[in-house]
Amino acid sequence: MTEHYPVTSNLKPEMSYPIYIIGAGGIVNDAHLPAYRLAGFEVAGIYDLNREKATATAAKFGIPAVFDSLDVLLQQATGKVVFDVAVPGSAIAGVLQQLPQGAAVLMQKPMGNDLAEAEQIVQVTRERHQVAGVNFQLRYAPFIEEARAMIAEGQIGQLCGMSIQVDVYTPWHLWDFLFQLPRVEILYHSIHYVDLLRSFLGNPRSVYAKTVKHPAMQALASVKTNIIMDYGDWVSANIITNHCHIYGPEQQHAWVTFEGTKGAIKTKLGVLMDYPVGVEDAFTYCILQEGEAPKWQQKEIAGGWFPHAFIGSMQQVMLAAMGKIERPDNSVEDCIDTMRCVEAAYQSSQQGGVPLF
Repeated sequence: MTEHYPVTSNLKPEMSYPIYIIGAGGIVNDAHLPAYRLAGFEVAGIYDLNREKATATAAKFGIPAVFDSLDVLLQQATGKVVFDVAVPGSAIAGVLQQLPQGAAVLMQKPMGNDLAEAEQIVQVTRERHQVAGVNFQLRYAPFIEEARAMIAEGQIGQLCGMSIQVDVYTPWHLWDFLFQLPRVEILYHSIHYVDLLRSFLGNPRSVYAKTVKHPAMQALASVKTNIIMDYGDWVSANIITNHCHIYGPEQQHAWVTFEGTKGAIKTKLGVLMDYPVGVEDAFTYCILQEGEAPKWQQKEIAGGWFPHAFIGSMQQVMLAAMGKIERPDNSVEDCIDTMRCVEAAYQSSQQGGVPLF
């Protein structure tokens, strides 16, 4: 089992460090920067290989400095700062090698394109003594933190099952780089759910999986996945995703469900439906009462996955850099096990099931 550190994204640091962003892609504009604005974090500068993109992002969010190169950024980004590295997985290790010894850094997921790249990333951060976290931010979504608190308080009893079910239409064309990759659905989407399950249940004994294509999205390596994470005979952990629900919004759904011995929690991932517009999240729960019929109730939760959860990822790195916690909850040392689960899922998908004949 992996040792887990308390999730503390609801804490307000007494101070925050200036953030320097490397990469100005869609996720930075749609989630990172809106989250940092909400949190009151200072963004001191930005760099992207495409200066026009960096300039446009800086103008949109009032970032004071746009740099022509990573070297120029590093000349200015001295002292107590945090680097937000939002580059393709294959480029992360190379960027880390250029960052200073002891740097605090949050890197965008995935943690490399495969386990070999993830292990290289861990090695670089160890050699350079960097305080490094990975942006597996679903852990810190407000509705997930509420569920975590209720479970910790024993409100639903012993947690004996988690399931994620996603049946939506995802506009993959918004990320054109995915069409060139041999791994898509698990590595760029279900990885969030694998990480979420680990954050509650620790590491599984093994992973079973199958990820497949769809006739309507033939150019992509995979768009539908089933994953079972094995935690023994008393805990179920399942992920089912389908990004090809082309039949209208009425029957689309996206849920995370927690099953306990005394109750259950069900949360709707509204951002995934009609993406990127999204719909309202929902948080419902049922606490069993002896002699009474089960009754589901709804709780209003402020904030959502996008952009609010992204505050937690950055805050973990800041708190560790300040010495307030030993290391980020989302440290590379923890998240390497999420990558191990992803690698196991792809291996399981390739190996197939047990033949009948």
